[in-house]
Amino acid sequence: MDGSLVVITTVDSEEAAARLSRGAVEAGLAASGQVTGPVATTYRHLGEVLDGTEWQVVFRTAADRVEALQAHLLAAHPYDSPEVIALPIVSASPAYLAWITRATRPSPPPGGGE
Repeated sequence: MDGSLVVITTVDSEEAAARLSRGAVEAGLAASGQVTGPVATTYRHLGEVLDGTEWQVVFRTAADRVEALQAHLLAAHPYDSPEVIALPIVSASPAYLAWITRATRPSPPPGGGE
């Protein structure tokens, strides 16, 4: 699969958002993760309409890394059924898209140089 994607999830605390963001970038599954919040949310759960506060994490990843990123997020996420939505990046500078691809490749061994 070619291209780059934005992947979005939400969590119930700033600390959880920071952990997800850092974990995905450190694992080479995302080039970056941005945490925003708090955001007000209204949702339906077990037949009830509830209000809450969440933090959103927006990742940039290469399309061929999205399944691994999704698996990582689902395993690390504090929610039972988390939102993990992937959207294509329709337009961006070639240099930015190349950076996303480079940042989501395995790191070369020490001395191997980039």
